[in-house]
Amino acid sequence: MPRRILYLSGTRADFGLMRQTLHVAAAHPGLEVAVAVTGMHLHPDYGHTVDDIEASGLRIAARIPSDVGARDGAGMARAISQTLAGLAPVLLAERPDALLLLGDRGEMLAGAIAALHLGVPSIHLHGGERSGTVDEPVRHAISKLAALHFCATVQSRERLIAMGENPQRVHVVGAPGLDDLSDARQLPREAALHALQTALERQTPHPNPPHAWGGGTDVAVRGFAPPPLVGEAGGGIRREREALFSPPPLVGEAGRGSLTERPYALVLFHPVVQEADDAAAQTQALLDGLRAAGAGSAFSVVWLAPNADAGSGHIEALLRAQQWPGFHRITHLPRADYLAALRHAAVLAGNSSSGIIEAASLGTRVVNVGSRQNLRERNANTVDVPPQASAIEAAVRQALALGPWSHPQDNVYGDGRSAVRIVHLLATLPLSGDLLHKVNRY
Repeated sequence: MPRRILYLSGTRADFGLMRQTLHVAAAHPGLEVAVAVTGMHLHPDYGHTVDDIEASGLRIAARIPSDVGARDGAGMARAISQTLAGLAPVLLAERPDALLLLGDRGEMLAGAIAALHLGVPSIHLHGGERSGTVDEPVRHAISKLAALHFCATVQSRERLIAMGENPQRVHVVGAPGLDDLSDARQLPREAALHALQTALERQTPHPNPPHAWGGGTDVAVRGFAPPPLVGEAGGGIRREREALFSPPPLVGEAGRGSLTERPYALVLFHPVVQEADDAAAQTQALLDGLRAAGAGSAFSVVWLAPNADAGSGHIEALLRAQQWPGFHRITHLPRADYLAALRHAAVLAGNSSSGIIEAASLGTRVVNVGSRQNLRERNANTVDVPPQASAIEAAVRQALALGPWSHPQDNVYGDGRSAVRIVHLLATLPLSGDLLHKVNRY
């Protein structure tokens, strides 16, 4: 009888990283694979990326709504409780032999809690890594709740063992996000530009302001409120509330055409939860640094929308206010299109984990801004800078001058063959209830 494997997915990012592995697992005769979908996947303002999961052909076991509209700490806490409550009956109905969890987001923490209490072994991918911010304690909490660990690097394995995990339960498989890069390496720049152009053309203004994304006229009753106006201390940005939440401007032909005429910087900047009040100021510093480095003249900017974490409403408000030629905001790029865009970007700026992990294998220079990826293992293509305009300007100028990174074969996160290792372990490791009896090894 095939083993039943359930993967919990809450964002476009985690599903993109796992897609190749899930397909390889689904093709294995000894495994059955399904996906429980929650979080940003289910909301149109984040691209309604559950459609990508449906298109992949993988079975969707359940859709679990959660609060992705509040964009504050309270909303993030509510989303964890909603995911936990919604996943419990799914685990009871599906009765999986294992629940796969990736990374450090709240929905994964909810999954680990639910699985432990319902007798389902959970398997944590990308555990043992350091990053500071709220992500690190959440990641380590998931690891302590998990029964097995598929980690990306040798150092991550050593940290998990130092945390008290049984060495026999900790397996180094590499980063699964490196497995689907071969096609992106082969695509010409024209293919990446076409994907970006297509994404821009299908952009539509948001029907609701971000503080109403939780839904309808009852937002005040449910406690959702718009983020406060940012004063002089937050970067000198003061606008009327109506302007802050106006629909994003349409991109004109001149702005679109600039993508083909000059290089582009790809930008992906998420809020740091503990620094949510500084999100606007940090985003403004990134904008100012890019402009000072030549954005709008020497190169264009393709900026992808942030996740739903606390502070992201401020980032979105600033992005929608940008109307200068050469600036392009995109809500969502499918994984293949994102990788093509990353491959041909002159630089990736921001704080995405794809800059830490995937960019090196694509030969792309990275300017990593702020504390979100603090202390993570990184490759030599990455330069770390504080969220200060002058530092960002200097690093972007240097990255543009250096050109593509010339050692894409050297990536501390693996060789792009994680799926085979993961699927072999899923098919062969013991998955009995004994895994749920965990004790620290010291």
